[in-house]
Amino acid sequence: MGFTYENLLTTQQDMLAGKITCVQIVEHYLHQIEHKKHLNAFLEVFTTDALNQATAIDGSLRNGKKPGKLFGLVVGVKDVICIRGKKVTASSKILDDFESLYNATVIDRLLKEDAIIIGRCNCDEFAMGSSNENSAFGPVLNDLDNTKVSGGSSGGSTVAVQAGLCMAALGSETGGSIRQPASFCGNIGLKPTYGRLSRYGLIAFASSFDQIGPITSNASDMALMMEVMAGFDEHDSTSSANVPPAYSKTLSLDKKLKIAYYPQTLDNPKIDPEISRSIRELIQWLQNNGHSVEACDLKYLDYLVPTYYVLTTAEASSNLSRFSGIHYGYRDMSAHEMEEVIKWSRSKGFGKEVQRRIMLGTFVLSSGYYDAYYTRAQKVRRIIRDDTMNTLQQFDLILLPTTPTTAFSLGEKTKDPIEMYLADIFTVQANITGLPAINVPLFRHPNGMPYGVQFMANNFDESLLLAVTDYLLKNY
Repeated sequence: MGFTYENLLTTQQDMLAGKITCVQIVEHYLHQIEHKKHLNAFLEVFTTDALNQATAIDGSLRNGKKPGKLFGLVVGVKDVICIRGKKVTASSKILDDFESLYNATVIDRLLKEDAIIIGRCNCDEFAMGSSNENSAFGPVLNDLDNTKVSGGSSGGSTVAVQAGLCMAALGSETGGSIRQPASFCGNIGLKPTYGRLSRYGLIAFASSFDQIGPITSNASDMALMMEVMAGFDEHDSTSSANVPPAYSKTLSLDKKLKIAYYPQTLDNPKIDPEISRSIRELIQWLQNNGHSVEACDLKYLDYLVPTYYVLTTAEASSNLSRFSGIHYGYRDMSAHEMEEVIKWSRSKGFGKEVQRRIMLGTFVLSSGYYDAYYTRAQKVRRIIRDDTMNTLQQFDLILLPTTPTTAFSLGEKTKDPIEMYLADIFTVQANITGLPAINVPLFRHPNGMPYGVQFMANNFDESLLLAVTDYLLKNY
C-alpha cells in the first residue's frame, strides 16, 4: 500500500471518499514501527487496541455516522502520560511494569475525537535529559543519522514523527523537552502556555514548569490537536479557565509582525556559526517581507540555565520522594528494614541522572542553603519573567535559536552534565516564564542534520505561533 502522509485533513478526505480505510492506515504505521524498531522510539505498541479503534471508525464512516474531529489521527504518546490499562514507566526501572488506572485528560480528549493511540514512546528517565540517553530502556536514535541523538527528553515522540511511525505525538516539556528534540529531528514542537493544557495524568518532574505539548510535521495538525486538548480541567487546579480559540480557523497570518531578537543568542560562543548565520538570513528575509525585526537586550542570558536547574531539581526532589519502594513500583526485595527498603530501592531503581538531580534538589532545599539558592532563584525567575513580559508588551514575538547546535553524537556529552545542561540555554526561558514557544523546522546544516528557529509569544497566544509557523513553512 502506497500511503504517503501530508496532513490529517487530506487523509480524512481520502477516507471519506473511500480511497483508503482507517485500518489500512494503522497497518501502514504498524509496519513502519516494526521496520524501524532499531530506532527504539516505542517502548510498547498497542497493536490490538489501535486496530480495534480503526475498525470502529471505518464502521462509523460506512454507517454515515459523524466521526470525531481527529478521526484517523495516529498518535504516539510519551511514556510519562497516563493511559488507562497501559504501562506508564517514565522510562525508569523504578516504575517498571506499573500500569495506569486512569487516562490523562489530554488522552481522554484525543480519544473522544477519534484519535488513535498507537503506543507509548521512549524518553529520558522522568523526562530528565537532553538526548534521550538517560532512558532505562536504551537511547532513541535519530532517524537521519543513527549515530546522533534524538534530543530529549521527548526523543521517542519526536523520532516517531520524524521517521513516519505515526502522524503526531505528545511530548512534555520542563525546559525544552519538546522544542529541542523537534529541532534536532526537523519537526514542529509546541510548548503551550503553562496551564493551557491540563497536566492531570502527567508524571511530574517539576510541577511549576511541566507542560504537555504536541509534535507534528505540519501546522494544521497541531492546530487541530490543540483545539481538542486545550481548555480548563477540574482535575488540574493550574489549568486556565481562558476559553481556547478555534486554532484551526486562525492559521492565516493577517498582519505584519513586530518581532524582537536577542543579539546575545546569535553571538553566543556556544552557538554553531552556521545556525547563527541562517537565523540572521531569516531576520533579513522577514524584514524584506515587511515585518519589523529589532534587536532587544537580554540581560539575563547567563542566569537562565542556573535558575532553571536550581528550581527544577528542587521540585524534582519533592515530587520524586513518592517513589520509595513502599507503595508501588520497584522494590529491592533483599532489604529488610524500612530504611533499607527506601534507600536500596531508590538507589537501584533510579538512574544516575535522576539521582544527580534529586541530590542537587535536596541540597538547595536543605537548611542553610534554601535562601542562598532556592529563594534567590525564585527572585531571579520573577525578574526574568518581568523582563520578558516587558519585551512582549512592545513586540508580537521574540525570535531566537532553538538549539546552539544540531544533534550531537551518542555519548558525546554524557560524561559532562554541565555541557549537557547548556544544550537548554535557548529553550528554558519559555519554561521559566510560563510563556508559549514553538520550534519551526526551517533549516538543514551542511552536516546534513536539521535545526529550527524558535518563536516565543505572549500568554495564550498559541494562535500566533501556529500562524507564523504555517506562514514560514509555506513561504520561506
